[in-house]
Parts: sequence; C-alpha cells; structure tokens
Amino acid sequence: MNVFVTGATGWVGSAVVQELTRAGHRVTGLARSDDKAGALAAAGAQVVHGTLDDLDTLRSAARAADAVIHTAFNHDFSKFAQNAEQDRRAIETLGAALEHSQRPLLVTSGLAKLATGRAATEADMPGASSPRQSDAAAQALAARGVRVATVRLAPSVHGLGDHGFVPMLIRMARETGVSAYLGEGLNRWAGVHRLDAARVFRLAMEQGATEAVFHAVAEEGVPFRHIAEVIGRRLGLPVESRGREHFGWFADFTGADMSASSERTRAALGWTPSEPGLLADIDQPGYYAV
Repeated sequence: MNVFVTGATGWVGSAVVQELTRAGHRVTGLARSDDKAGALAAAGAQVVHGTLDDLDTLRSAARAADAVIHTAFNHDFSKFAQNAEQDRRAIETLGAALEHSQRPLLVTSGLAKLATGRAATEADMPGASSPRQSDAAAQALAARGVRVATVRLAPSVHGLGDHGFVPMLIRMARETGVSAYLGEGLNRWAGVHRLDAARVFRLAMEQGATEAVFHAVAEEGVPFRHIAEVIGRRLGLPVESRGREHFGWFADFTGADMSASSERTRAALGWTPSEPGLLADIDQPGYYAV
C-alpha cells in the first residue's frame, strides 16, 4: 500500500514509517523543513514538503494514497487550544479527501481524562469540553461514511530518545534535587513502547480500520511513585511526596490517573506488545544521558 503519514519524522511517526517500510509498504511523509525531509528520505520514504496548515498539500497527498496515518500534533501546551484546532482542520481535510472511498484514515489522540477511578476503555469518549478534538473529528467523518479510526496513545510512549513526560520528570528532578510524586503517588500512568505503538498503527491500517478506536497501551497502569523511584535511584536523589506547587503547570499530569485498557484492541488486531515495559525502559542509562 502507498501510505501518507503526517508527523513522519516525529517520535511516534518515525517509528510508524519504520514499521510500514519494513512490512513492504510505500510511505510518503510530510516534512516541514529540509533537515526533516533528509531524515525522512534516509528512512526510505518519499517526501512531501509542507505543514499541517498547508491544507491543499494535505488534500493532494491524501487523494494519492491508499491509506493515511495522521500522527502530527504540536505539543506546545502554551497554545494547546490553537494546536487542537489546527489538528481538527487537518483531520477534516484528510478525511474529506478520502470520502466516498474505502481507503482508511487513522488519526491520533491521547488517553488523559477519559475515565475516573478505573482504566479507560476503547468505548470511552472524551467530553465535549475536551480541548483536543481528534476523536470528535474522526466521529464526524465516520458519520459521513469515511473509513476512519482513532489510535489513542498511552501518556508515556517510551523508548531511548524519548522527549515526553518522563524526560520532563528527569529534568525536574535534576533541577530540584528530588524525584517527587503527588500525595501517595498511587495514581497510574498507562505506558507503551514506541515500537509496539507503531505496530498498532500498521495492523489497524492493514485490517481496514475496522474499529472506531484502538488503544496503543501495553501496560494498563504503572503507579507514578514507581516511576519516581526509578528516576531517583538512577540520579542518586531522594524520592519524596511534594505539593502541586513543586510541579508547576505539570501538576495536572503528575497527579492524574491515566490508566487504560487495550483488551479490545488486542483482540481485534491480534496485537501483543513485545518491547520492554515502562519501568525497565527508564532504568536504562541512556534515559539519563545529558
């Protein structure tokens, strides 16, 4: 299949490109700069130059593809609402280009605040007040007959080279001299290795996006305190409970219970994670290289 991938040089998208090319698919990726275009070409993909704001470029690339995987998202939390609207427009554009065909579109979303007091499932949907509209945009396309599915990523998509939540915690621990957690640290984070997540995208695409939602979740919930303990041991720092002010803007994520199940996804795709779990992964020296 000829697959168009947005975010093709990103943390998840680059793993998806690798997974697709190894499986024999032809990949065309969106690149917003010359250096990213070079990295994409080196990975064996064709390059389309542009950004998520270049809607004509997105439309043209989607029309030329057998399938589309949308992994791009701007994670600058200082303008999250603006970035969520950019994401919605991109999804709408990609979906419109695939309308009246059976070509699949996979979009990407997260798992935060989907459920309270239990692991979120594929049947849970974000509330109308959620600033990120990936799920809602996919639902709107499905109502128009587009073959679309959402792949929700665990809050920690880990692996060497990670620049997500765990590296933020490592930097914070270095800066403050303590590896901290909120309260008793019993809130849980779901986790998945980036290579396992990439296989979810490939399998969901190859099987024609038969479910509305897939969860790229290898571990349902790792207690946050256990994450802090590994970081503290690796850095030789104390591990202590601290108040919300210690974490600043990141406190909402630090204290959130972001556990999730992938039971339905595993059954639908025949997917079994095979990469290291979160705690084993962040216990590698490479996570702490300066």
